Amino acid sequence: MGLVTWNNYKSKPQAHFTLFFNPNKMKSTQQALIMNIHDFRRIALSLEGAEESSHMGSPDFRVAGRIFATLAAAKQGYGNIMITPEQQAAFVEELPEVFIPVKGGWGRNGATHVRLDLANEDLLTGALRTAWKLRLEKNTKAEKKGPPRSKPEPAKSASTKKR
Repeated sequence: MGLVTWNNYKSKPQAHFTLFFNPNKMKSTQQALIMNIHDFRRIALSLEGAEESSHMGSPDFRVAGRIFATLAAAKQGYGNIMITPEQQAAFVEELPEVFIPVKGGWGRNGATHVRLDLANEDLLTGALRTAWKLRLEKNTKAEKKGPPRSKPEPAKSASTKKR
């Protein structure tokens, strides 16, 4: 995999990114390009404000306390990114061998496996940056809405009052 350029992911889903592929370069430097969980962690934590935490016993990566990527499927050789279903469709269409929707509802909502053994640094950086940027935008929208409304207190009945 050669140089990867990531365009504005809000444009048409088919134009999320363009891959410039040089198969001859791939053959000669394939081993140098392979990513692993250590690279995934390093790149995720290089993004501004990113922190590592844990969810259900698996490492995750958060910005402002919200998850944008995980290593929940690291044993299978995947890193996971949280993107929109539209972004996921574009990523899978462009590189179906690298980007695989997570099974079930999480996948239908955009959670996407990234095959680390087929990704290079540019590709993984772009994918993680896309998930990180989306999470930042969602956090900003949530902040503008204000704090979540609390549930109204149930009315106390006369029988529960202390005398």
